[in-house]
Amino acid sequence: MSPPLLFLSGTELGFGGELLLDGVDVTVERRARICLVGRNGSGKSTLLKIAAGLVEADAGQRFVQPGVTLRYLPQEPDLRKFSSVRAYVESGLEPDDQNHRIESVLQSLRIEANADPQKISGGERRRAALAKVLAPEPDILLLDEPTNHLDLPAIEWLESELIKSRSAIVLISHDRRFLETLSHAVIWLDRGRARHLNSSFHGFESWRDVIIEQEEVQLQKLDRSINSENHWLHRGVTARRKRNMGRLRALQRMRHDRQNQRQQIGSVKIKVSKIKRSATRMLEVINISKNYGEKLIVDNFSMRIRRGARIGIVGPNGAGKTTLMRMLVGELEPDGGIVEIGPNVQMATLEQTRLTLKPEVTLRDALTGGNGDSVTIGGEQRHVIGYMKDFLFVPEQANTPVSALSGGERGRLMLARALARPANLLVLDEPTNDLDLETLDLLQEFLANYDGTVILVSHDRDFLDRVATSVILAEGQGKWVKYAGGFSDMLSQSNYNAKAVALLKPENRLQKSKNAGEPKRKVAKLSYKDKRALETLPEAITEMEFKISQLETVIADQDLYARDPNGFATTSEQLAAAQRELSQAEDEWLRIESLREDLRNSE
Repeated sequence: MSPPLLFLSGTELGFGGELLLDGVDVTVERRARICLVGRNGSGKSTLLKIAAGLVEADAGQRFVQPGVTLRYLPQEPDLRKFSSVRAYVESGLEPDDQNHRIESVLQSLRIEANADPQKISGGERRRAALAKVLAPEPDILLLDEPTNHLDLPAIEWLESELIKSRSAIVLISHDRRFLETLSHAVIWLDRGRARHLNSSFHGFESWRDVIIEQEEVQLQKLDRSINSENHWLHRGVTARRKRNMGRLRALQRMRHDRQNQRQQIGSVKIKVSKIKRSATRMLEVINISKNYGEKLIVDNFSMRIRRGARIGIVGPNGAGKTTLMRMLVGELEPDGGIVEIGPNVQMATLEQTRLTLKPEVTLRDALTGGNGDSVTIGGEQRHVIGYMKDFLFVPEQANTPVSALSGGERGRLMLARALARPANLLVLDEPTNDLDLETLDLLQEFLANYDGTVILVSHDRDFLDRVATSVILAEGQGKWVKYAGGFSDMLSQSNYNAKAVALLKPENRLQKSKNAGEPKRKVAKLSYKDKRALETLPEAITEMEFKISQLETVIADQDLYARDPNGFATTSEQLAAAQRELSQAEDEWLRIESLREDLRNSE
């Protein structure tokens, strides 16, 4: 068995009070696929930073095998020191790395290599950071919310890249479909501890629920034992208590254990302020169109939305999803066509950018609008502290400025604000951003049972499957088509997997515009050196693999480090060098084989 590429042992970290991480162990084997899950604030991002060597734990051990390359994707990348996106991406390469992948990765993620990092959007910065960690093809990829700000084609491209990747991967994501596709193991951070499941995320939730049920049963047993012993203590005579000090000490231990039992964090409680019921026909648009300059965003789109519908809008970034949604609800005037809004329609909006959350405003004022200490929910006055608790905020956070909140907390705050407004039409632009899986569960359940109408933009396929009753898909050239059902239903009805994917896939869209009108390029012939390499490389790769197997057998000896530290270090270095040599040989063989395939196709 080969040694792990990276391990954390007994990791502890606290910021006062209870430990955020309490004796956490993580082992990353070669080509591992691990997803890290847990509630917002459970320490997932912090643990990933410790693994990356960016944060030092209070206690515990971190080991990275010598020669192993590691790349970390942060949630908020910093490009300020770089003159171009290319310079930023190249900064992630090792001296012996080749930069041939930079162009293809940037093209697939639809980022201009020469763009000024100071002038690109937050989503583009995020995609540039992805390019930086993917281009070197490191031994370990640590990815914190890699699908944030990616559209569906880019998410699907990233999935395929990671499936093919030789890198070991540890990732944090709220995208269930993404986790189910990629993961082979799950680490669940829960109240400071790490629980390990050696299977994909697909089985995580049922496994988690069993553990929670078992804990509840144990707590009930402990409570009954304490009550029983308390009864014995209070009715027993003094002499009996003196003769049973062991039993008394056991009771004190039970009380201590119960007092220090870290409870499951509560669940978000989602309610919405209701108003007078709307008419059956909520909205109707007839032949609406919209252009921005020469770009056609919406071309003669018509649709009727009835009360109780839950409409999902999907498509690549830049297709005009938010524009279409704003026209549907009357927030944006179309260039042509008619928008009719039914009587008694009142909206509550959750916008994607979170820009309406001013950094200096406190959590209390963000919910109350700065008017007192109460909010009106469902026609009833509620104290803001109680409403905060429904969304997992503690009373001490009432005067915390928005700037001090985490991404997940800002997401919950925006959701709390949107749902506090009286509405029978919810307009949600990327509502799943930064929400943990448990909050997503409750939001999905709430929306599925909501008796009003919902229009939402989302790239979360699982969320759309669970919530949407119909999906509007961008099919290019301003054409939008409505399909019944969720995302999977849309796939089965449309040409999304064929014609639409060819249009929407980022690499195809960019290449199509780039090569429009260009003559077909002639593929260069194989050189004598390439032909010779095709003959000799397979045998050389086999020999390299055998050498690596021998070195792995030596270093797998658990007593080697204690017996011969210098020998362990030398063998580790030899193993790392052999693995790099194998990787280079495999890349060269793939390059030549791809060239030969191109030659065949061009004939």
